[in-house]
Amino acid sequence: MLTQLSIRNVVLIEKLDLFFNRGLTVFTGETGAGKSILLDSLGLALGERASSSLVRVGTNQATVTACFEIPLSHPIYKQLEEQGFEASDLADAALVIRRIIAADGRSRAYINDQPVSLSFLKEISQNLVEMQGQHEQVGLMDPRGHLSILDNFGVSTTLLQKIKLLYSKWIEATAKLSALKATIEATAHEEEWLRESVEELKQLAPQGDEELDLVEKRKNLQQDERRQEALTSALTILSPQDRRAFQPAQALLNASKSLQKLLPSSFDEQTELSSTDQAVQEALEAIIRSEEALGEAENILNHIINDIQLDPQLLDDIEERLFTLRAAGRKYGVNIDELSSLLQDFETRLLNLDLGNHQIQELEQEVATCRAAFEEAAEKLSADRQKIAKKLETAITQELTPLKLDRAKFFVSITPLSSDAWNHTGKDQVQFLIATNPGVPPAPLNKAASGGELSRLLLALKVVLSQQSTLSALVFDEIDSGVGGSTATAIGDRLHRVAQNLQVFVVTHSPQVAASGDTQLKISKTIEKGVTLTHTKQLSAEERREEIARMLAGNHVTDAARAAADSLLHRSN
Repeated sequence: MLTQLSIRNVVLIEKLDLFFNRGLTVFTGETGAGKSILLDSLGLALGERASSSLVRVGTNQATVTACFEIPLSHPIYKQLEEQGFEASDLADAALVIRRIIAADGRSRAYINDQPVSLSFLKEISQNLVEMQGQHEQVGLMDPRGHLSILDNFGVSTTLLQKIKLLYSKWIEATAKLSALKATIEATAHEEEWLRESVEELKQLAPQGDEELDLVEKRKNLQQDERRQEALTSALTILSPQDRRAFQPAQALLNASKSLQKLLPSSFDEQTELSSTDQAVQEALEAIIRSEEALGEAENILNHIINDIQLDPQLLDDIEERLFTLRAAGRKYGVNIDELSSLLQDFETRLLNLDLGNHQIQELEQEVATCRAAFEEAAEKLSADRQKIAKKLETAITQELTPLKLDRAKFFVSITPLSSDAWNHTGKDQVQFLIATNPGVPPAPLNKAASGGELSRLLLALKVVLSQQSTLSALVFDEIDSGVGGSTATAIGDRLHRVAQNLQVFVVTHSPQVAASGDTQLKISKTIEKGVTLTHTKQLSAEERREEIARMLAGNHVTDAARAAADSLLHRSN
């Protein structure tokens, strides 16, 4: 049960601490006093969407704290343990939820002072409190929500999970089959082009990183070619075919001949040369050394040229290979290095085409198997729903009697969906019908029920469904809207009976419903120093009498109104 709700700086509420007991708690007050703010605050604690507009003007943040006493057998504790909560943190069967909303709209959530995600908070809150707003009367008229209501009443969760899984497998297999058929159809359309491309690329035999290797080889060969040209040119100068064209060598030769003429034709070691002859001899020896150096240079150059193994055809082959690869790359719209992987892709596509028909047969069999399994489970689910529908019809109809709808009968219509509308919930379409009077055929709720009847039908649904749930509390926002008199009294009585087993909170403008409460809190609005604030007060017995009298008579409370209030309170007690 919800034991405490603390609110700080939410819209008109500056500071509010509410303590709750078991049974039926009613909230009353003038229109606009702040009852909706109270429900919004509780909604924040349960994970509803936050907004900066909820933060009271002039403050940095709003805070809502909700305290629950939950038996340790409650399934919520398993959820908390799966989320990483330690058993020691949950041993006292107390659960404290705190939600903080900053002025910029950002929010944080905590459970027992441990931070949790908003999605997880909403998930566990579904097992704690169910809030019933006025708009759900309209939602009840929408048949799209009727299936889930029926399933929640007692349809096997194992079967529901199984049908969801089988439908998912069937859809997945169908999607694979469709994708394969589309791929094969597209591939078959370009089969001839693919085969020609594969043959062309196989002949080309592209390799990964081949372009870089070829460019490097071409660069080296071009450098060798330029080196050989330079060496050959130098050698030609040193050793021309026409020796007369080599002026330095010819000059050395001519100088040598001339100098030899200046020396004596014969002389021995004892023959003393003149100083001039000695100089001529030295010049002649220098010329001879120069001739030897030229010969040595010629030999070195010949050796280097012989070492360079220049293959002009290899360079041509590399140039041709690069040209062919680049042409193929432009043709297929890829880089040269991607040609090899492109070939593999083309071969895979052709292989898929060749294997496609066999794969299609396998997938078609898989789809048929998955569909058959889904249909079999869906038939069991439909049969289960038919049984549960009868129980729901009986339970709701029984609840309508104390709500002054004793002549009405509630029906659950289950019709099969067309095969193209089957989904993860099975193949059933569920719609709630009601016959408000004997002899009148059942009709959809939006055609047969008035606003007051919808309110009571909704209450009957909540009462019946709550018996199958693990909820700690039910919250109703003006469930008595559109009704009055004995009908409102009947609603109050039913709420009070439900509250014997389940904590119930009701926001009401009906004095009959208010009188049915075990506890009554009055919500009021005051202006203090120019600031509007909302307050809540738990009423004493005398204060309850005055408040219910006000609800009966308006602002001018009479003794007759007080007497009527006494009558309502006495009846409820």
